[in-house]
Amino acid sequence: MMLVEYLPLLMLITMAVLLFTGFPVGGILAGVAIGFALIGVVIDEFPVQALYLFPDRVYNAVGENLVYPAVPMLLFMGIALEKSGAARELLLCLQRLFSWVPGSMCISVILVGLLLAPMAGVVGASVATITLAALPTMLVQRYRPEVATGAIAAAGTLGVIAPPAIMLFFLSDALEATIATVFLAPIIPVLLLASVFIVYFVLIDVIRPRAPVQETLEVASYSFIVYVLRSLVLPVGLIALVLGAIITGVVAPSEAAAVGAVGAATLIFVYRGFDFSLLLDALFRTMIITAMVFFVVLGASVFSLVFRFYGGDDIAIGLFEGLALSDFSILLIVLLILFILGFFIDWIEIVLVSLPILYPVIQELDFSVYVGSASLAKVWIAALIALVLQTSFLTPPFGFALFFLKGSAPPEITMTQIYRGAVPLVVLQLVIITSVLAVPEIATWLPGTALGFR
Repeated sequence: MMLVEYLPLLMLITMAVLLFTGFPVGGILAGVAIGFALIGVVIDEFPVQALYLFPDRVYNAVGENLVYPAVPMLLFMGIALEKSGAARELLLCLQRLFSWVPGSMCISVILVGLLLAPMAGVVGASVATITLAALPTMLVQRYRPEVATGAIAAAGTLGVIAPPAIMLFFLSDALEATIATVFLAPIIPVLLLASVFIVYFVLIDVIRPRAPVQETLEVASYSFIVYVLRSLVLPVGLIALVLGAIITGVVAPSEAAAVGAVGAATLIFVYRGFDFSLLLDALFRTMIITAMVFFVVLGASVFSLVFRFYGGDDIAIGLFEGLALSDFSILLIVLLILFILGFFIDWIEIVLVSLPILYPVIQELDFSVYVGSASLAKVWIAALIALVLQTSFLTPPFGFALFFLKGSAPPEITMTQIYRGAVPLVVLQLVIITSVLAVPEIATWLPGTALGFR
């Protein structure tokens, strides 16, 4: 075998080793790509003229994608909702509405994780926000630490895959699918998952009641109606407006996100008064996260250029073809690889780097008969990938969400308690993933019906 045939594998090994050094991921990707391109020039396997493709590749990775302008605006929308105190207001409002139901605080936490999905640019942002807003109150209400941390970890990871979460934008791009279909595909699985979580926490509180009995509020009172409108209807209505506009295609995703950003900025003034320092802080945090995400995008674009030039796609396809397995078995292996990667790196690196490497393998799989069509098969796979990554972030002992939760929790909360709270939820996650694997319509029915997608 010639040296050039080993270069894609060496690129992957080098990248994997450098990722553990703590250097910025975008810099690692670009550095590895440029380094191996220069090696190719030295051994006369990479033409010098191809180096001139790098600037064009970097520009095209961002400049020609009309969807990417929506990303910083959706990030700002989520951060502004957090800064405005909407997360805590919404949490307390839902807790009062469900005060008559066992496990009301757990139910509220799960729903907040779903409703405030835009702030889930990365796993840590969602989990840390909900932990700080909910955990002290849950402990005061005598929820066991295992139950409280389990609910928070589940809610934080749900937000990562619930539309209009940022991850879905990049997932649609990686799988060459439309945003609307990738937004619609996880909705029913996520709602099923949230429902299963809620039933679990209700049963836990019935079997082993810990929280004090809450008094039912006078829902008909004028002051309470105003409170609900202010705390629940405003943020949820804003998110529904943005999500609906993107899915229906009434406006472009960037335009819908712009409306959401303006609305979220307005909520800062509604909830916190004319505090421009909060607005500036939200803008600054948005700038940092946006720069981080798109630095990885640019690095990944250069990495994929060199990787594919050396035939990395063909090597990946040949490796799986050599296994002589069924398409279903190969899909399970791909999902397992993504699941394991989720222990060590965030979804940004997985979706922007690892998934493009595996995508040629996914393209070769034929599920058109099993799912109904090749287009629906892609939607089904997108939903499975989202669910698998979310499960990975929640799974002990390496789940990202669990470590972020520990970092935001009071010192008396131990990792053992967090692990014990997460294990039953992972089992429920696996049940839902198995259901989506066995019944593809769970993921494909909504995009197929709503968009006439076949």
